[in-house]
Amino acid sequence: MKPHRTASKAASGEQRLQKVLAAAGVSSRRACEELISAGHVSVDGKVVRDVGFKVDPARARIEVRGKHIQPGVERVYYLVNKPKGVVSTCSDPEGRPTVLDLIPDCKERVFPVGRLDTDSQGLVLLTNDGEVANVLAHPRFQVEKEYLVKVRGVPTEKTLQRARRGVRLEDGLARAKEVEVDSKTASNSWLRVVVCEGRNRLLKRMFQALGHPVMKLRRTKLFYFKLGKLPEGAAVALTTAEAETLRRRCRRLTKPSASLQRRENSRNRKPATRRRYAATEKTRKRTRRAQ
Repeated sequence: MKPHRTASKAASGEQRLQKVLAAAGVSSRRACEELISAGHVSVDGKVVRDVGFKVDPARARIEVRGKHIQPGVERVYYLVNKPKGVVSTCSDPEGRPTVLDLIPDCKERVFPVGRLDTDSQGLVLLTNDGEVANVLAHPRFQVEKEYLVKVRGVPTEKTLQRARRGVRLEDGLARAKEVEVDSKTASNSWLRVVVCEGRNRLLKRMFQALGHPVMKLRRTKLFYFKLGKLPEGAAVALTTAEAETLRRRCRRLTKPSASLQRRENSRNRKPATRRRYAATEKTRKRTRRAQ
């Protein structure tokens, strides 16, 4: 199956530098902000460290670590089934195989969205679309990731409830949106776990704190993509229709809901206008109840 390729629209006017870099496929927007802050990005020969810096991508010469970045690159998307022993990075100083080795025919500069530990396996998305990567990886958008996790012992329902309520770790509260026992033996069990963030070794640290160390971990779902029967070490490119659906659903996540937008508009109104708006909302609710 040939990968979907679509040219980004030419940008006109000034845009934030990290947005231009993400659109050019350098990395996710947050990772691009880190590159800028670290002094790895230059514009027209001058190093830029301000993440609020704006550029006109049609005129400026942008370089990352000395390499010229061309805006308007073609966007591609691959789903891969990462085996154990493969690192979820673009390169490895120890010479270990990376997820990029799973797509040797890809000519574009892609990167993994989120990561799986070297000893974990399962579904990973590779792309050069920084906007999509930002939506899928940022906890603000609450994108679901599903895992099958083999743990030592058999957690009780009380323990699973603790995982759902949240477990305090050194970097904050870790919470499973869903968790249930999928299968079990006398000495271990497989759990189906859904989380909406991707902190480093999150599930391993959470179940270690609950007294059930993780023995194996496999990501089976990312957003609405399922691992299914994709063989270990294999990759599949999204079709044109699949890529368009992915971008559309990501754009939908970035738009505030109607109720949230109404609350935001209400806070910005003047007091008198706000009172009239609140009265109107009460009338609407009474009407709906009457119906």
